[in-house]
Amino acid sequence: MNILLVEDEARIAEFIRRGLSAEGWQVCAAPDGETALAMVDAETFDVIVLDLMLPGISGQDVCRRMRTKGNLTPILMLTALGDVEDRVQGLQMGADDYLVKPFDFDELVARIQALTRRARASQDTQARPHLLVSGPLRFDTTSLDVRCGDELVYLTPKERDILRLLLANPRKILSRERILSTVWRVTEDPLTNVVNVYIGRLRKKLGACGEPIETIRSLGYRYNAGFDSAAEPAKTSD
Repeated sequence: MNILLVEDEARIAEFIRRGLSAEGWQVCAAPDGETALAMVDAETFDVIVLDLMLPGISGQDVCRRMRTKGNLTPILMLTALGDVEDRVQGLQMGADDYLVKPFDFDELVARIQALTRRARASQDTQARPHLLVSGPLRFDTTSLDVRCGDELVYLTPKERDILRLLLANPRKILSRERILSTVWRVTEDPLTNVVNVYIGRLRKKLGACGEPIETIRSLGYRYNAGFDSAAEPAKTSD
């Protein structure tokens, strides 16, 4: 496994590098965001361990720029911040998981292994052509194209992940916690309305094809697979 470690504190970086190398993994280190972005452009990595607080470009910005370019390499964000909002912002920028300093090294290894397993599973799924269809809505999980009728709808990766989850569980109520856990890999309540916000964006972008996404008050969300585009489904607002 080829890992990029982005950490500006030399002692911490060397400690992590030695530990991960002892696991049999190849580790490249970058002391700042600019160097990290240049290395990502030049080489392919299996996982990126990214510190949030970096000189110059922040870890959040590194993450955002990578995702904007379409780079989907799994990112584990390291943060010394205890504020949940800061961690959630990192996840919103495209990070796949986070670990708060100081951390147990065994947990770091376990989280890296979990990220690589999820990435392989995702690649295996994408390798098998699969189409999720409900009425005029078509989601090709191989090409990631989403269409409402003949119209191609642009969705961000998180919006696609939410739509995939909803379409894969037609008529099933998905709790806010389930969506957070699946899409953002959050295992505790971040006390934000990020799910509500993304559901609202998804409905707006999908237009008529987004109307089957129902808010079930106090329970969560579901996709009404039997939606008739000529009818107005009963739902509560966000």
